[in-house]
Amino acid sequence: MTRRSVILGAGAYLPERVVTNDDLAKQMDTTDEWIVQRTGIRQRHVAAEGEFTSHLAAKASERALAAAGVKANEVDLIVLATTTPDETFPATATRVQAMLDITRGAAFDVQAVCAGFVYALAVADNFIKAGQAETALVIGAETFTRILDWNDRGTAVLFGDGAGAVVLRAAYGDRGVLSTHLHSDGRTHDALYVDGGPSSTGKVGHVRMAGKEVFKHAVSKLAQVIQEALDANGMAAKEIDWLVPHQANRRIIDGMAEKYGLPKEKVVVTVDRHANTSAASVPLALAEAIGDGRIKPGQIVVIEAIGGGLAWGAALVRM
Repeated sequence: MTRRSVILGAGAYLPERVVTNDDLAKQMDTTDEWIVQRTGIRQRHVAAEGEFTSHLAAKASERALAAAGVKANEVDLIVLATTTPDETFPATATRVQAMLDITRGAAFDVQAVCAGFVYALAVADNFIKAGQAETALVIGAETFTRILDWNDRGTAVLFGDGAGAVVLRAAYGDRGVLSTHLHSDGRTHDALYVDGGPSSTGKVGHVRMAGKEVFKHAVSKLAQVIQEALDANGMAAKEIDWLVPHQANRRIIDGMAEKYGLPKEKVVVTVDRHANTSAASVPLALAEAIGDGRIKPGQIVVIEAIGGGLAWGAALVRM
């Protein structure tokens, strides 16, 4: 039988502070109507002063472990996707490892911006399939609001903070991660990037984005990678029970659903309440839909995301 990575449980954490579109309209030239019409976003969560990416990640992980019925000391791999680490080094995953009192296995970060969780899931899945890990925590966590230019309404209104996590465990059978598909194209760097870094400027920098360019690439590349995942497993779109997309823009989400003939009842949407939480986006949505019972064991779930790099990917999972 095939050794696979089964999702045993998922957890999420959102900072307490909520910032609405009307709140933003008081500090920049924008309106609730303008933001909702273009993105579908109505509010976002913002981390408190002194609340770091590691704190968000650890809280989401604790909830995922509880949902899975797994003790922290059973985890032998932590893969944390983030664009906003606590420090340049060490990996924020090691901070989370210490917070959870895990003293075995390995912990490291993955950086693929908004596609980070799909990348992290692929890495952990391959560790498990290769027999190098038995139980893994896969986390997406961001304090993305800390790299925003609050004078740039084109980006400042789009993002929020949060964390989501899933627990994977090796099992034999037809359930689990069926396949993962990763891509990147560095030629598209200027479409979405941060204008700083330790090597280039010595400063963190801020998000810079060519919105129309990103939208164009997202629509085409996400459609292609979903089809790639279906083809790899000999499946048709009608067999998809749930689409859990990256929560960046409602128009992109609706476009993917329409492309594959999926009714809105089969698409998990949180962008209105969470905004774009980058690597945390997909696991936050996944944790919500598993937690409220929408996603059930045995169902087919497609996960997809695209982010700076550009980097994009998809995963097909039988829950």
